[in-house]
Amino acid sequence: MKFILWPNNGFLKYSLIFSLMLSISTIAISCTSTSSNESSQGEKISSPNPPISKPLQVAVLPWQTPEEQQDKLQPLAEYLETILKRPVNFQITQNYSEAVDLIVKEEVDMAYLAALTYIKANERNPNIKPLVIPIDKVSGRPWYTSVIVANTAKNIETLQDLKGKRFAFVSPSSTSGFLIPMNSFQDAGIDPTRDFYKIRYSGSHDKATQDLADGVVDAIADDKASFLRSQKSGKLDPNYQVIWESNPIPAPPIVINTKKFGLEVIKQLQEALIDAPVGVVDVSGTESAGYTLAKDADFEEIRQIYTRLKSTKVAEK
Repeated sequence: MKFILWPNNGFLKYSLIFSLMLSISTIAISCTSTSSNESSQGEKISSPNPPISKPLQVAVLPWQTPEEQQDKLQPLAEYLETILKRPVNFQITQNYSEAVDLIVKEEVDMAYLAALTYIKANERNPNIKPLVIPIDKVSGRPWYTSVIVANTAKNIETLQDLKGKRFAFVSPSSTSGFLIPMNSFQDAGIDPTRDFYKIRYSGSHDKATQDLADGVVDAIADDKASFLRSQKSGKLDPNYQVIWESNPIPAPPIVINTKKFGLEVIKQLQEALIDAPVGVVDVSGTESAGYTLAKDADFEEIRQIYTRLKSTKVAEK
């Protein structure tokens, strides 16, 4: 198992290389023999089978720092190495947009995205579909929540108290770190461009937390699991509290380019992840309680919010 780093426009890109894939002889037989099979709806499907020597390429959102994600991905790598016998590359992307671009342009086969980034990817390439969705360890269900965390020592207790303060979003493509909080701001009559003294995009949930802890901003948009992690580690002292929490959001899915794989391979990938032991299955590097099947309809409510706010732009200042 190797961890490889390489420069990219001044940044270091981290990539986790290791071996994996389902019993490849079984896949090869099933993939080549299903090209004339019919789907459950009676339609004929093609079953492309990437070469055995070609790694399965998986893009991963930069949820935490690359080093932390590399370390936390290793148990998943070891599990998959035991079950699957084909190389795989986990590529932790520099930002959310890069992850979307890689799966849309078919430069990777699978990707770990959030609800909003999946919707954007599917909008650009309809072959991108959800494979599985993680079960959140905090909720015990395949959803999580967005929160706004503020430094209460700055007299911030409500959304209205954010006016005139410094605020950090995660990314314009983040579900919990932008879209859902923005929806709440609009409902509350808050315009960040007009009402906030400073606006920053931190780039990842961990970086947003660090900006808050370092006093760069007074409040951040985050997901609850990330906040609880930071609170437990001592990164955030008791002055930092949740002042707002969203309704449930579909958990970040693993998506696949259905054009590249036949149904048998897709099912085998789903089974490998669903059957994985608890604690080693979340490629975001966060604790989860396993995976369950996902479908496009699970993200319809988020898609409607995205459609409504699609033209809303919030620039840094």
